[in-house]
This record gives sequence, C-alpha cells and structure tokens, in this order.
Amino acid sequence: MIHPTAVIDPHAKVPASCNVGPHCHVGAGVELGENCELISHVSILGPAKIGARNRFFPFCAIGGEPQDLTYKGEPTRLEIGDDNVFREFVTVSRGTSKGGGLTRVGNHTLNMAYAHIAHDCFVGDHVIMANAATLAGHVTIGEWASVGAFSAVHQFDVVGAHAYIGGGTIVTRDVLPFSKTVAARDAKAYGVNSIGLERRGFDKDRIKRIQHAFRVLLNSKLNTTQALEKLKSEGDQGEDVALLIEFIEKSERGVIK
Repeated sequence: MIHPTAVIDPHAKVPASCNVGPHCHVGAGVELGENCELISHVSILGPAKIGARNRFFPFCAIGGEPQDLTYKGEPTRLEIGDDNVFREFVTVSRGTSKGGGLTRVGNHTLNMAYAHIAHDCFVGDHVIMANAATLAGHVTIGEWASVGAFSAVHQFDVVGAHAYIGGGTIVTRDVLPFSKTVAARDAKAYGVNSIGLERRGFDKDRIKRIQHAFRVLLNSKLNTTQALEKLKSEGDQGEDVALLIEFIEKSERGVIK
C-alpha cells in the first residue's frame, strides 16, 4: 500500500498494514505502528516512534527539527501514541537537548488543520487542538483538555486536565484543571467546564465539589494562598479537588484566575 511516488528511507520501519499515499516522505529513524495512514504529501522525519492507527492528512510536517536557534543538530526524538488524527498542515517538532530531547503526543488526540506542537511539549490523551492552536516549547497539556482555535500557549505553561481554552485566547500562565478560560486580550478563568465534564461521565456530586472549589478560588475575597488553606480545612472533597490544589501548589508561573 505504498504509492510509487512516495519516498521511504531504507532505515525507516513501515509495516505492510500501513497505507502511504502519493508524494509522502518517511525519513530515516521513523518507526510506524500498524495500520497508519499517510493520505498524501505527508512528511515524517526521525528519530520518531509512532504508534498504531494514526492518520496523517495532506501536508503534515511531523518530526522536523525544533524551531529553536540553539538547536545544533543533536539527536532528539518524537513519540506519538495510538489512534491520533493530524489534519492538514499540522506541524509537530522533535525535542531539544536542553528540554530533555523528547516531544510526546499521547493517544486519541485530534489535531485540527494548522495546529502546531513545538519542541519538548507533552500532550496527554484525548486532547483536542483546534485549528491553528499553537503550543510554544516545553508546554504540558493534560488529558482531555481542549485548546481553542487560534489560541497560543506560552513556553513552559501547564494546561490542566479537562481544561477548556476558548478560541483566540493568549495563555501566559498555567490553566487550572476543569476550568473554562476565554479571553480576547487578558486571559481569565470563567468557572468550571461543566458541560465537558458531564460529557466525560462526571456525576453531579463530583461536579458540585469542583464548582465549590472554584467559587472559593475565583469568587471569594480570599487570595490564592488563603483559598487553598480554606479548601484544605474543609476536609476530604475527593480526588478532583485534591488534584486542583496540587496543580496550583506546583505551578511555577502562577495560574489564571
């Protein structure tokens, strides 16, 4: 299932179950999993290890050198899990030696047209990157998070699990787990991503506990430290609130409130 116009490096590993379409290029050091599909005009460069059943649409550029002026050709790599979709013109860069040498994309992600995942990013399972969503280097995106169209996430930021970032938002600090963050200019958190949590099977009591924690964080007159102390003093509120507290305490850039 390799089109005669495709170019496959002899040092690449392409299982017989893969479909490589017209004018694709698979470089040295690339290892594809079973049943991957490269529709046409796809470039995948290595070193890169790519899991099973991934689909790459026309003009994707996957595994290219990092867009970093300090990169001098060091051997870095890209890892991609299973069942991901990379739509037209998506770009994913390999890591840099100063960032650990690895860019990683999890499983079941949807990367819409023109999305960009820069060097040393870690993207969790079930993440959605909408059209032209952009991650600068060293960004971590938690599982089930959504990054809206034309949104940009600053270097070293962390986006928490189940967070929703609205279109056109410029993210300069960490984004709280479970939150909705939307802004035309200055990013602000607008409460809990309750609809998204319901779709993922969170029951009403679980969502209520998260909403209560957000009211303490966002709507009270307490500063962040005081709000955390109050939440801790209220006793065990479940693993979700514990995750939220841990996320804030570990944040190095501060969180969007």
